[in-house]
Amino acid sequence: MSGFLQLLVNGLVTGSIIAISAVGLTFMFGILGVVNFAYGDYLTFGAYMAFVANVTLGWPIALAAVFAMAATAMLGLALELVLWAPMRRRRAGTVSLFITSIGLALVLRDVILLIWGADGRRYDVNLFQVYDLGVVRLSLSQLATIAIATPAIVFVGVMLKRSRLGKAMRATTEDAPIAAAFGVNEKLLGYLISGLAAAVAAVAGLCLALNHTLAPVQIYAWMGVVFAAVMMGGVGSPIGPLVAGIVIGVSEALTMAVSNPTWAPLVSFSLLIAILLFRPARLS
Repeated sequence: MSGFLQLLVNGLVTGSIIAISAVGLTFMFGILGVVNFAYGDYLTFGAYMAFVANVTLGWPIALAAVFAMAATAMLGLALELVLWAPMRRRRAGTVSLFITSIGLALVLRDVILLIWGADGRRYDVNLFQVYDLGVVRLSLSQLATIAIATPAIVFVGVMLKRSRLGKAMRATTEDAPIAAAFGVNEKLLGYLISGLAAAVAAVAGLCLALNHTLAPVQIYAWMGVVFAAVMMGGVGSPIGPLVAGIVIGVSEALTMAVSNPTWAPLVSFSLLIAILLFRPARLS
């Protein structure tokens, strides 16, 4: 039983990272209509901003997370101002937005590699410190991930359900023209979504790097699982990907316990195919 609980907790930690990554992506995908393949680079940028604050400036990891969120939100707002908003005003099609996001990903990736290189890096966190919580053991990195990711997930969930911004986002997802007719400022909403999605990406990038080596290639590879969570949860649903991320994280942890760890990604995409076949409405 203790072994199962340990796997479950490990899966929940991984799932929480997938969940916050996926919900940020679906903000842009489901609400702004941007299939943003540069989102993995948002995660990477946020992770390195946290590295600058934590290692270079010597800030605690909690303050580094706030700094990373603010810096990445500014990046998201800048890109909305100079790129995404002008393209939407010109009524750019899905293919044009898709190709643009690929080009943006390559630009951001090259800039990140030029500044920080491809070598692995670590935050100023004791990776060998472990805490026994009953029958479950958690590393300091896992505890930091839980402490950062849990408030982010709760905030996103409450904001979507209770706040005026969340209601405007859900209304725009359902029917943008009608939402605009009822007073939703589409331009302002675009800036808020872009900033919020980028800030959420920073949280996800930091949490991912806390539990793995901070290396660009590793974060880029993570995006395949994130897209699976978005599709499982529903493109237009900000809540669905939260659930899908937890499902994927737990299922992958259990898979690694009973078989070769290299089979874990197969589980994510097998779940995606099964849900698309038997429940086209997704998990939302």
